[in-house]
Amino acid sequence: MEAPAVPGGAAAAPPRAPRGRVGLLVTAIVVVLAAVPLFLAPFATTTLTRILVFALFAVSLDLLVGVTGLPSLGHAAYFGSGAYAAGWVSINVTAEAPVPLLVGGAVGALVAALTGWITVRSAGVFFLMLTLAIGETVQQLANAWDSVTGGANGLTGIPSVRIAGAPLTNAGFTYWYVLAVFLVGFVVVWLVARSPFGAALRGIRDNEPRMRAIGYPTALYKYAVFVLAGGVAGLAGSLLAAQARIVALPDLGFLTASFALLAVIIGGAGSLWGACLGAALVIVIRDALGPSLGGHGTLVLGAVFVLVVYLLPRGAAGIRLRGRRS
Repeated sequence: MEAPAVPGGAAAAPPRAPRGRVGLLVTAIVVVLAAVPLFLAPFATTTLTRILVFALFAVSLDLLVGVTGLPSLGHAAYFGSGAYAAGWVSINVTAEAPVPLLVGGAVGALVAALTGWITVRSAGVFFLMLTLAIGETVQQLANAWDSVTGGANGLTGIPSVRIAGAPLTNAGFTYWYVLAVFLVGFVVVWLVARSPFGAALRGIRDNEPRMRAIGYPTALYKYAVFVLAGGVAGLAGSLLAAQARIVALPDLGFLTASFALLAVIIGGAGSLWGACLGAALVIVIRDALGPSLGGHGTLVLGAVFVLVVYLLPRGAAGIRLRGRRS
């Protein structure tokens, strides 16, 4: 007997490039990224470090938005929770890797588990508004928990990450640490998206009633991916604490969540590499070019978003897909 076809599964996948060429391209990109600190100034290296942090956060959100069809405006709650947890552990317990990293990921997953059980039972606009409410609630709790989070002043004085007792004070060393964790997190999400579990998630995205009809416990699947995405977001948050060495309330808020969603849409929902490209564009315009634009970086991002929606409905990934079909 053949297993029932999963909507949006392998049969619906677009044609792929030969694996050899893809492997060579990926290897070349990793080598170039690893060599970046040898050629760039510290400021540019720090900017690229922030891009990697935000890219991992965007990839975790794409697991919900693009793969499962669950658009969220509160995903920053798990990103910020992981950042606060990693920062607090670094200050009060130990900054030795990988302890803050693991704590940040675990706290992100825990907060997602506590808030996701009810959230995933909704869909569409109701899911979107519930996630927004969760994000605002978590931000207010962080503001009120002054003894742990620092309240409106943020969590400051986070020490540098230590590896074998040596602090990573150099921008290049911090970049390599963030790059290594980013690659691991990206590969984990990629493997999940390509697994049978990921195929079931795409089926839920495309036709949830049909998935229920053929026996899939869709609420359980959505809850599992919600927790996983929260854990990866918490992992990215721990990298934020390691790189910036300060965590503030906006890291939990709506603006951070909306920037991540913007990155996913610009890159192309469902394309993990596209989410990374969108994250790079957001950070470059917001942080690197924003001051030279007179503080109007957000306005430029809004214009880019409108252009992408009208000219590239599938985002950056759509360019590749349309090129293959022609």
